Amino acid sequence: MRYVDTMMQEICVMCSAPYMIPVVDRFHPLFEAADIKLLVPEVLERMEEKDLMTYAGKVDGVICGDDRFSGQVLAAFAPRLKVISKWGTGIDSIDKAAAEKLGMQVCRTVDAFTTPVSDTVLQYMLLFARQGVVLDRAMKAGDWHKVVGRSLAECTVGVIGIGHIGSEVLRKAGVFGPRLLGNDIVEIPEEKVQRLGVEMLPLEDLLHQSDFVSINCDLNPTSRHLINEGALQILKPGAYLINTARGPIVAEEDLIAALQSGHLAGAALDVFEDEPLPEDSPLRSMDNVFLAPHNSNSSPTAWERVHWNTLRNLFDGLGIDMPDESLVLGKHEI
Repeated sequence: MRYVDTMMQEICVMCSAPYMIPVVDRFHPLFEAADIKLLVPEVLERMEEKDLMTYAGKVDGVICGDDRFSGQVLAAFAPRLKVISKWGTGIDSIDKAAAEKLGMQVCRTVDAFTTPVSDTVLQYMLLFARQGVVLDRAMKAGDWHKVVGRSLAECTVGVIGIGHIGSEVLRKAGVFGPRLLGNDIVEIPEEKVQRLGVEMLPLEDLLHQSDFVSINCDLNPTSRHLINEGALQILKPGAYLINTARGPIVAEEDLIAALQSGHLAGAALDVFEDEPLPEDSPLRSMDNVFLAPHNSNSSPTAWERVHWNTLRNLFDGLGIDMPDESLVLGKHEI
């Protein structure tokens, strides 16, 4: 375990995680008990490389969201930075290999938001299948018009990425009785395949046969722009695409073109290539697109668990015993 030399300098930690910043005052007693100075920059969604450089060489630990910790940024933070404790699961914005070479620990919370994200995916499937928003808008506009909706049991659901979230999407969707298809770059154990009742297929076959495609894979070199013009052309005409994973998995310009042409019936997007979503994005004016501000993880219970696990990872990485959690009284009410 690495230990910070407290004789040399004051221990300093930066908290730049957007979901933790609003409640970080609750945890001040822990930092005070450990004689740790806390820096809290103003963050809207994430810190870009130029924003991070302001803090280079000034902190021993970081609690971050999706901040752009490139190799260049990490080198500037070395040798003082000892640990990056990610608030959440995905660490695609951190050059982990560079961090390890520099002796920095990169920590995260695995299986952080499986329940709320999978709930969100099912919400979108049902809204599209049952035409809930279309009916509501028509009624409020004074239009009494029957619209054809579908039961999920009449549909085929395809899930890309059969990890924690993808598996839970399949499990929850399976209750409604659709045909279930799955795709992953790693082999899924046969026991799990049987338990989920999913048919594993190559990506092209899944796209061609699915009425709903849910993206639940990690963002990595193999998945960046996985859903591009070619993939969208293969997608079954009239299908719906749901992305609650990472924005760059979908080539956004190609998606917009597929929606505008009518080949794709609709999309539900919680994540985007550029976040926040630019104000002039055509997606903002499309009635067949549901948009959310990277918020499918919303769950007070899940957030609270991630707050604490992120703190434990931070203190472990600094080589400091975490003060008694009883110093923080009560739970934050969202």
